[in-house]
Amino acid sequence: MSSHPLTVEPFRVAVADQELDRLARRLADTRWPDRETGSDQGPRLEQIRALCEHWATDYDWRRCEREINDLGSFRTVLDGVGVHFLHVRSSEPTALPLLLCHGWPGSILEFRHLIGALTDPVAHGGRAEDAFHVVVPSMPGFGFSDKPTATGWGVPRIADAWIELMVRLGYDAWGAQGGDWGSAVVEALSRKVPERLLGMHVNLPMVFPTAQEISEASPDEKRMLAKAQNYQTLLNGYFKEQSTRPQTIGYSLADSPSGLAAWIYTLFQDVTDSDGHPESVIDRDEILDDIMMYWLPNAGTSSARLYWETQREPSTPSGPNPVPAGFSVFPGEALQASRRWIERRYTNVLHYRQLDRGGHFAALEQPSVLTEEIRTTFRPLR
Repeated sequence: MSSHPLTVEPFRVAVADQELDRLARRLADTRWPDRETGSDQGPRLEQIRALCEHWATDYDWRRCEREINDLGSFRTVLDGVGVHFLHVRSSEPTALPLLLCHGWPGSILEFRHLIGALTDPVAHGGRAEDAFHVVVPSMPGFGFSDKPTATGWGVPRIADAWIELMVRLGYDAWGAQGGDWGSAVVEALSRKVPERLLGMHVNLPMVFPTAQEISEASPDEKRMLAKAQNYQTLLNGYFKEQSTRPQTIGYSLADSPSGLAAWIYTLFQDVTDSDGHPESVIDRDEILDDIMMYWLPNAGTSSARLYWETQREPSTPSGPNPVPAGFSVFPGEALQASRRWIERRYTNVLHYRQLDRGGHFAALEQPSVLTEEIRTTFRPLR
């Protein structure tokens, strides 16, 4: 790692052959549970068996490893923790720095199909004036970033680390984009350094309707509320477990590749716009790439602790948010917000759109759509 804590150094991902061989053996030796007795009990046995068989026999991690290294892979120390990140600079002289923030069970690879279009828009059918310099950090406890060894690494501290990272890279002001926990980090950035954050875009608005808003809901808002209620009632078991007992589930996530795959695949199944068949909207190898970002560095437990940390953090600042903001609401997203709700909380809404396709993993499901949503949001800020 870096010889000096302020150093930014290239980082080459190079997993030992023995680790990949060991994974294949563990997958081959999986003890499978009985078949499900109901359609709503989680991923079907045949789905996870097929995923793990492909993982053990045909999946190529070296392809993914090359992609990470070719993009621009780096490490630095932030607040005492080593952080892995991608940094891809545009050749366009007017490019705007943009911080891309992932969530759980996502990773830096969520943005793989956005990076080229954002940094080199002309080569991807866009305009030169829409170019960005892109920074994609892996949160502490995730991917190839280090794991915190003490409590306290929740959303506010992650936001502080990303502020330090952007300044260290030479960016005095920048934009930020995120979904899932990335949305929460972007929101924290907008509260901590509104003078540095040129603008923000999220595809999971941090908007939680009040009792009055619920009672006054329009038909479309009632649809959003019903979708959120369905998520809270049927789909968020992982959230409750990781918020209360991350170490308990962590033993299984660390020891069983099939268990980790099923735990993560459940989210791809439940909150993609795929009618329960995530491979129809995200390439199966890309789902496995994401799972590998948890298996290889043994990050299942350390990433789950973010939920526990957040339950113990003080409430965030309230009041109108002044940072220019854009919002994209995808139909498969479990938590949605209307323009009316958003405009009561953000004083400068640059963009709001409800899309007709896509879900929680918008950057993987609909990368070209999300790219254009980001471009549209930031155009008035250049």
